[in-house]
Amino acid sequence: MNKMNFTRRDFFKVTTSAAGGLLIGFHFPVMAEAAADSSAVEVNAWLTIDPNNIVSIVTPQTEMGQGAFTAVPMMVAEELDIPWENVRHVFADANRHVNNDNLYTTTSTGGSTTVSRRHPYIMQAGASARERLRVAAANRWGVAVDQVVAKQGMLTSGSNQGTYGEFAADAAAVTLEAEPAIKAYGDWWLLGGDIKRLDVPLKTNGTAVYPIDVSVPGMVYAAVQACPVPEGKLVSFDFEAVKAMPGVIAAVELKQVKDVPAFTDLRSAIAIVAESWYQAKNALAVMPIVWDFGRGATISYESQTAEALGLLAGAGTVLKNEDGNIGKNLDTGVNQDAVPDLIAASGKVVAGEVYSRPFEAHATMMPPCALADVKDDRVDIWTFTQDIGRSLNEVADQLGRDTKNVFLHQTYLGGGFGGGYNMDVHRQAAAISAAVGKPVKVIRSREEDIAQDSQRPPIWGTYKAALGDDGLPVALVTHFVGEEKQPVFSQRGVANMPYLVPNRRHEYSVVQNHIPIGYHRAPGANSNGFIVEQMVDELAQAGGWDPLEWRIKMTEGNEPWQRILLAMKEKSGWTTDLGQGEGMGCAVVESHGTIAGCVATVSVSRRGQVYVDRLQYFLNSGYVINPLAAREQAESSAIWELGHAMMGGLEMRDGRIVNTNFDSYSIIRMPDQPPVIDVNLEMSQNQWWGGLGEPAGPPTPPAVANAIFYATGTRVRTTPISKAEL
Repeated sequence: MNKMNFTRRDFFKVTTSAAGGLLIGFHFPVMAEAAADSSAVEVNAWLTIDPNNIVSIVTPQTEMGQGAFTAVPMMVAEELDIPWENVRHVFADANRHVNNDNLYTTTSTGGSTTVSRRHPYIMQAGASARERLRVAAANRWGVAVDQVVAKQGMLTSGSNQGTYGEFAADAAAVTLEAEPAIKAYGDWWLLGGDIKRLDVPLKTNGTAVYPIDVSVPGMVYAAVQACPVPEGKLVSFDFEAVKAMPGVIAAVELKQVKDVPAFTDLRSAIAIVAESWYQAKNALAVMPIVWDFGRGATISYESQTAEALGLLAGAGTVLKNEDGNIGKNLDTGVNQDAVPDLIAASGKVVAGEVYSRPFEAHATMMPPCALADVKDDRVDIWTFTQDIGRSLNEVADQLGRDTKNVFLHQTYLGGGFGGGYNMDVHRQAAAISAAVGKPVKVIRSREEDIAQDSQRPPIWGTYKAALGDDGLPVALVTHFVGEEKQPVFSQRGVANMPYLVPNRRHEYSVVQNHIPIGYHRAPGANSNGFIVEQMVDELAQAGGWDPLEWRIKMTEGNEPWQRILLAMKEKSGWTTDLGQGEGMGCAVVESHGTIAGCVATVSVSRRGQVYVDRLQYFLNSGYVINPLAAREQAESSAIWELGHAMMGGLEMRDGRIVNTNFDSYSIIRMPDQPPVIDVNLEMSQNQWWGGLGEPAGPPTPPAVANAIFYATGTRVRTTPISKAEL
């Protein structure tokens, strides 16, 4: 038979062509994958306009499925006032950004901040261009600027008219005396409407380019292995044993500089370079390697759990201590035992059992990879990153090069979820390319990806409360145990919970940990919400309250939370009595400035199998610029978190993660997705902006767990839920 090389990408290209018989019958603006047309004029660093009135808008944020390549052009186009069908997207130039004093302010992509925090200066770029076009037209026509109207790509003044493209060159030379103010909500013509994403056609027809797709002449491949126990170091390797294997070119040792490197520093590892990636991977798999496993070899998840339980039995470090309503801190000299004394003196004490969640991996669709081409006079890099500017600086640092001679080429990412922040794959590719004198593509195996990932940290937590005569808590102490590298995660959704408990304290203790910790979609809130929102249900039940009514009562006066809770009560069909084997549960968690409520409906079979039948979401981010994208992101983050809660869970033994591929680390599959996911946008529209890429995730696991309780009478206190005995 003739050799065939027909990929999934090729399949998409054929089946989405006319010859293949499937055409998508919608119109989408074409996305520019390279620089704008040479005849286009750059009005400012954010946009160019060509003679045909096509506007190419630069996006410095990464597109990893969350819609940044649509949101940024939308915000610029709103102020510029250009027909949406005239809009094109252009990747940002990382070299230009880094070497021009952070030209685009930031290229960081995470924390659901692309719209919430960056809309003022992004929209300002469009407003500035619009005003410069008006000035250019006024100068040419000899009229006052206030007589020139810029609307939908046209400039008019009386009988004078012309397109933006006709005045672009003149506008580029204009300096404004003062920058114009951006529009207020209510004055939008584009923002606030459902806009289809610009990247969908390319991703469905197979033409979107990811780092793993890039190829350059003379390229070779590398497979890399770091110590399976994080923080461990390479002692020795025997390249002689594998150098005669087919395609093998070289072995390159990667040496770390710091004793305990940050996750973006190069870590101790060994790489095999070969003509193909599978040749490199196969040789690496059989090459004798000796590791110094370091302190982590004695740590397991079981040892951490035992340590955590011991710590929870005592007192922790006080991170939050409040008397009166939330936000009123106790003076330094106040008795730190005031809250326990109130609890000890209470006639009704509620003490929770221990809740916990384990390590979790990002497990992105595309394994981390990078291609580096290191030459004497320049360096080119394509990589898995959520911050193109930072990664360019890291490559320059790795090689000791001037950033002016380093060129990072932006591509799409096959998922990120925070994993693209904590990555040294581009450092690896650059170091190996410099060592062998060839362009090198590093691809991490799925096993290496999960083993070396920046994991979501585990958490253990419990509480104790005193209830008043009305069944509501008058004092509450929470005590959580986690790791020490990012303690802020331990406070999210716990120390700042909105519930009006008059006397409140939060304590924290630290377990031994050597596993690298990183950002995971809604970090902190994702794990903490699982504990807090089940604790709330337990407190409500102990006091004789309906759990939704309890939340409404305990957030009185808090408009953003009340808006969500009252919408849940009105629209969800809320009840705690669906009958044996069926249950409805609720949870509300704040994340990235957005309040997100979830009502989950589940059914549990007689054999204990859980089916999530419906998820209803209620989101308040203050404002929303694209409701369609907001709903899509809510569904995405809901499925992401549901998958971790139902069937995830990394296992650590002898200091290493042992379930490192999808046969042992399960992720949610299409048949497991709830048949119904409803998303309700309940916006306060009162001068605050929250993010929407992550917040629907955190309330999902506790809402499902609470629903399971009402279906079975069993409280699920740890994940994955699939392992619970129901």
